Amino acid sequence: MISMGVSPFFRTLRGLGRWRGSPNRFQPFNHTLPDRYPWLFSFARETLSDGPERSLLSFGCSTGDEVFTLRRYFPAAAIKGIDIDPRNIAECRRQARRFGRTDFEFTAGDSTKMEAAQSYDAIFCLAVLCNGNLTTSGAERCDPVLRFATFERVVKDFVRCLKPGGLLCLVTTNFRFCDTDAAAEFDVALNIDPSLLAPDVLFDRSNRLMKNVRYTEVAFRKH
Repeated sequence: MISMGVSPFFRTLRGLGRWRGSPNRFQPFNHTLPDRYPWLFSFARETLSDGPERSLLSFGCSTGDEVFTLRRYFPAAAIKGIDIDPRNIAECRRQARRFGRTDFEFTAGDSTKMEAAQSYDAIFCLAVLCNGNLTTSGAERCDPVLRFATFERVVKDFVRCLKPGGLLCLVTTNFRFCDTDAAAEFDVALNIDPSLLAPDVLFDRSNRLMKNVRYTEVAFRKH
């Protein structure tokens, strides 16, 4: 008998374990780069400053490039990475051991529900709450692939985890933070030039495509 092998899609599902059917899974890709958003990391450092009392979360940290980059901007802060794929977290830990770094924490998970209230000065969720296939497919609706209600639930828990004065950084999402009820608890801290935005499309609270709409608000400061 000739084995046809296992497709990359099903290998991905198998590796996800208990999170394979999570409604909180947005991004199907784990692409990442070092210092991918230098303008955002610089802004966060200037806004918050650094120190051992600072605590940062990279949500959807993939294989760790974002966490290791944040260390360069925040040498003294506590930094944690969470990712839905346990294999990504294993790679994060492997790289940390390779470089002899013991000053990070990595956890597999699909939400921040296990994090303490008001425990972070900044949460970075960058190119995570989106699905690139929605852009390339020309979808008029995002459901059942993604739903606004899920996006709102995820960011609402981010709000719970942020300290007063903390920064919520959301870059490349398929929904606008300003459309959530949680936005009332924040001031917009950073607008960016549209040229810095990825080409991902946006959907409204009813999961319908918002044609020709760009959303340049990417960082928000909690009251």
